[in-house]
Amino acid sequence: MKKVTKQTKLSKFIDWVLHMIGYTLVFILVTSFFKSIYIDSDHLIIWSAIIVLVIYILNKTVKPILVTLTIPITGLTLGLFYPFINLFILKLVDWILGKHFQLYNFWIALLVSILLSIINLIMDGIIKHLIKGVRGHE
Repeated sequence: MKKVTKQTKLSKFIDWVLHMIGYTLVFILVTSFFKSIYIDSDHLIIWSAIIVLVIYILNKTVKPILVTLTIPITGLTLGLFYPFINLFILKLVDWILGKHFQLYNFWIALLVSILLSIINLIMDGIIKHLIKGVRGHE
């Protein structure tokens, strides 16, 4: 059985915070460049953070089911179908948040899902590097 320490909890918290910041920045930047994604501009940072929180919850609940159900098509496309799972999650968030977050263009939404996948790769690399550095000092 894996022992959960304060260090493990801290690294998971840092992981979560870095992903939230990265996702929020992606949404703020994409919204400022493309008009086909709308985030309520009255409180852009707050709504971006809420969007990211809803995405996080859906990624922990719905996404594992979607990934399991789409393993055959993801395998046949050599992983190229995976961003469409992220796109589906984004459309779910669009539906949940209604007028505060809207995706008007399929291709821009697909671009956002690809950018979120890239942010995941970058954050995972940074986090692994930080955890390795912390464990090296123990």
